Amino acid sequence: MNREPLRPVLYDDARDVVRLLDQKRLPAEEAWLELETADQVAAAIKDLTVRGAPAIGVAAAYGLAVEARRGAGEARLRAASETLIHARPTAVNLAWAVRRMGRLLGRGAAALLAEAHAIRDEDEAACRRIGALGAPLVPPRARVLTHCNAGALATAGYGTALGVVRAAVEAGNPISVFADETRPFLQGARLTAWELHRDGIPVTILTDGMAGWLMQRGEIGCVVVGADRIAANGDVANKIGTYALAVLAAHHGLPFYVAAPWSTVDLHTPTGAAIPIEERGGDEVVMLAGQRIAPAGVPARYPAFDVTPAALVTAVITDRGVVRAPFDAGLRALA
Repeated sequence: MNREPLRPVLYDDARDVVRLLDQKRLPAEEAWLELETADQVAAAIKDLTVRGAPAIGVAAAYGLAVEARRGAGEARLRAASETLIHARPTAVNLAWAVRRMGRLLGRGAAALLAEAHAIRDEDEAACRRIGALGAPLVPPRARVLTHCNAGALATAGYGTALGVVRAAVEAGNPISVFADETRPFLQGARLTAWELHRDGIPVTILTDGMAGWLMQRGEIGCVVVGADRIAANGDVANKIGTYALAVLAAHHGLPFYVAAPWSTVDLHTPTGAAIPIEERGGDEVVMLAGQRIAPAGVPARYPAFDVTPAALVTAVITDRGVVRAPFDAGLRALA
């Protein structure tokens, strides 16, 4: 891992813009967008230019800071905050970051920018702490299965699930990764594979239907995923397909780890049943790389997330500590 750390959300002080690595154009092209308003940031969050629960929280914070620096008053900033919060409903980090910024709306642009920097820096530090706590849980020479992208691209830097992977490699554990392609948006094939390959960590892409067979053959040592929201009882909302992996891991006796910063834990949501699940347009399922892959007129559904019951989770790895069942008591203790 000899490359510069990957950080997908930046603030350009010279130009006073939010810079986002356009994740829709990866891996073919590394293109950066320069955004000048909170509405532009909200649109980028909604259309998945930037994605991953911690990363969209950081982007939203910078969106409000830039808006303030360009002269927006408190009323405009509060309206922009509502637009940002509703850009994607499932990831609690987004609302958490916007509400944190909201406490400073009357204190001026400098205070808002300082808070956005703090949110960004704290998230990367949290990811590195998650990695340090999670690395010892990864079996020696394991082949680690992950789903979607919970890496540097989904955070301020370093990653949650992939932070565990990176930390294990940095500690001398020669692990490799199986990355589910993660239909329909292919975050695993396009993003996880891209950033691991970039860092020299061995990665092999799987289709979403292959995991069970490879588990049966003894080719997977553990599963490590990220999260978009963790309820007070330990239920976990993550990219659609995660629940199926947890069921498979339980059947085959494999550890199923969830890695997420404390900002992803939502103690105000009692169980996974109360987590709002974003349903995106069916066109994202039937279109692939701009081409329709299903018959015209046939509908499709795309719930973007599912909920994995706490009973299927081996441990939740947060920057405050590792929690095992009973999760309700463990999470409250960390709070």
